[in-house]
Amino acid sequence: MTPFGLPLVHTVFDVLAWLASMATFWLVTRRLVPARSLPHPALYALSAGAGALLGALVFGTANAVLSGETAIGFSMVGGLAGAIAAVEAFKRLSGLTGSTGIAFAAPFCITVAVGRLGCFFAGLPDFTYGTPTALPWAVDFGDGIARHPVQLYESLAMAAMAVVLLVKLRARDPFWLANGFYIVVGWYGLQRFAWEFLKPYATVTGPLNLFHFVCLGLVLYAVGMIRGSRRCQTG
Repeated sequence: MTPFGLPLVHTVFDVLAWLASMATFWLVTRRLVPARSLPHPALYALSAGAGALLGALVFGTANAVLSGETAIGFSMVGGLAGAIAAVEAFKRLSGLTGSTGIAFAAPFCITVAVGRLGCFFAGLPDFTYGTPTALPWAVDFGDGIARHPVQLYESLAMAAMAVVLLVKLRARDPFWLANGFYIVVGWYGLQRFAWEFLKPYATVTGPLNLFHFVCLGLVLYAVGMIRGSRRCQTG
């Protein structure tokens, strides 16, 4: 019996990802970042959650349709983009300035690192597997084809970022305290952009699929916000 595609496996890892992210959020907000870093937490969380849900649905379903799938899709990168857009709109309307996402940076890393394990064990029905490869670590998800385990690539990349971020926050590194969220967003966009070349999704232009453009948007957002933050500090 294949270990992939088992019933409810994705749900189990979704719950584990949520629990791990909540534990990380508690650690970060109680031990590693100033309390003032998260103003209006209830409204902030509501805006981020609504934006994440909408972004995940829109981009996930759009990619599924482009790739010939009829099911409603959910996309983590789309969810991140939607959450950022919603929070930036909330900040503009409420007059907040500066970075307010540092408390969520490490929890997001942990969510991806654990959640992608659920995608991996969910197998072919999850539609997050990679393209065929002859590399020695290729994985057969049950159809006899050895594929890139791109879910594990992303999980490891974000777990590594979580470690670096937590170390920097523990050291009270001022640059990471001010820009840690943007660094995480930029890193997520970069590593996800790379893995998208290893997925069987329909392309939009040349070798680029829909998620490539979302990732580019995330990277440009991160670079622009970090540059803006540095100008404010030196201006």
